[in-house]
Amino acid sequence: MRNCFLAMILIFAVTSVVGAQAAAPGPQPQTQTQITARYVGSRACQACHADIYARWQKTPMANVVRDPREHPEAIIPDLATNTVKKFTRDDVGLVYGSLWKQRYFTKVGDDYYPQPSQWDIMNHVWRAYFVPNEADWWAPLYPPDNMKRPTSALCDGCHSVNFNIRDHSVTEWNVGCERCHGPGSEHVASPARANIQNPARMDYVHGTDTCIQCHSQGRPLSNPIEGKYYDWPVGFHVGLSLQDYWQLEEHTLGQTSFTDFADGTAHKNRMQGNDFVQSVMYRRGVTCFSCHDVHGTANYAELRLPPAQICLTCHGPGMPNGPRTATLEEHTHHRAGTPGSECVSCHMPAIETTIANVNVHAHTFAFITPAETEKYKIPNPCTSCHTDKTTAWATDALRHWPERSPWRIE
Repeated sequence: MRNCFLAMILIFAVTSVVGAQAAAPGPQPQTQTQITARYVGSRACQACHADIYARWQKTPMANVVRDPREHPEAIIPDLATNTVKKFTRDDVGLVYGSLWKQRYFTKVGDDYYPQPSQWDIMNHVWRAYFVPNEADWWAPLYPPDNMKRPTSALCDGCHSVNFNIRDHSVTEWNVGCERCHGPGSEHVASPARANIQNPARMDYVHGTDTCIQCHSQGRPLSNPIEGKYYDWPVGFHVGLSLQDYWQLEEHTLGQTSFTDFADGTAHKNRMQGNDFVQSVMYRRGVTCFSCHDVHGTANYAELRLPPAQICLTCHGPGMPNGPRTATLEEHTHHRAGTPGSECVSCHMPAIETTIANVNVHAHTFAFITPAETEKYKIPNPCTSCHTDKTTAWATDALRHWPERSPWRIE
């Protein structure tokens, strides 16, 4: 009974958030106080939000880039083992990444440039790092030399708070409080809802844009900006409309590109936003923070609940959102507790490359059929797991699932 009661509380909480997103009036109009507010850094938030600050400090968001002089432990591998292009610890001004890959930025003047070697954290191996001209849109606009491709134009706006494109100063490195809540000086001086931005109180479009500004592949509407081509939304901050500063990368259906599979699903990392805006979830008012809490949790990817639980707060047997079966096993056709019974296995397959064979999860939440693999060469979750089977086998298996529409198999 207690578990059922807790489940009902979670369902109410999530659906209330979704409903609030749909009903909210849009980005909060900036008051004169917010317009004159200055950036003060995340430490200024600590006194009043000690618990949140403590959790956030441990997140990847708070540790995207680190100075190895302040954090000598930030460099994961032994640099002497580098077999691609050697450099020394003295060459490293900033270390980028700590989950899947790690890159090393060398400071020249007031800018940083990426070394041509990167560490594959998952496979424990050195790999080359260079973006070829046929990859990202900006690559042919810069010389084919990492030391002539500054991170100020291509990275730093998303890895800092209040990056200044003229003098390259920052309020702080990493995704700090004000990256998502806007400048906080007035709020620190006189805490009130009216003098700070909060994505949770915005409508679902503008709330989610807080995340999409950096978790997407796109380009500024105006480029170049002061003679440089930028790969982040220069000028945008929370409370403004992202569409006035940023356009998502275009995709032609039926074509496989550097960024997308033929059906429009991303096949590279940092495209969660491109995926998500295509989803039914997004259209129904679900936001990134309906599932994730970037302030920090004990769960994978800062999820509010473990993956096996969070989907079931809105999607469970007999619920209006589906699945429309009496039990989960009838929906998944896999035993409970097995990988095939996990919602993310089929609806969020790990098919988007971050480095080499290390993939992250898709965020369209669409089930990719084996038939789509045949037509468009996009990996499907069935044969990605059952690697010894064919797409024809998987398609035939789906045809024998009585609750599965025949019109959603081909």
